[in-house]
Amino acid sequence: MKEITSIALDELKEMAAKTYGGLVKADVDVAKGIVLIDMELHADGEAQLLESGSKQSDLWGITLYPDKFGTDDFIEFDSMINLRPSQGNRSRDVEDEAVRAKIRRLVGGAVHV
Repeated sequence: MKEITSIALDELKEMAAKTYGGLVKADVDVAKGIVLIDMELHADGEAQLLESGSKQSDLWGITLYPDKFGTDDFIEFDSMINLRPSQGNRSRDVEDEAVRAKIRRLVGGAVHV
């Protein structure tokens, strides 16, 4: 796992080729602005972020598709760690558009060509 503030798209593509062939899993702490990438399971990143002091309510699992960079399909907002009925999120999807927007800004600001 790797915390990023900046990553080249080519490096992201290399990660995707080594693991799942086309995708990279990531977890985001929207309150602290942390993006953690390249884990086998979203739960692994979640555990690391929680151990580092993040709050569960701020963590969201996403999947990045480097070959789709620059399109709406670059970020998929689907993960088991997103199931949070107590926060009103009743599916694996990130349902709150404001949270999605924060995630897009954080990830979009970190990935460069």
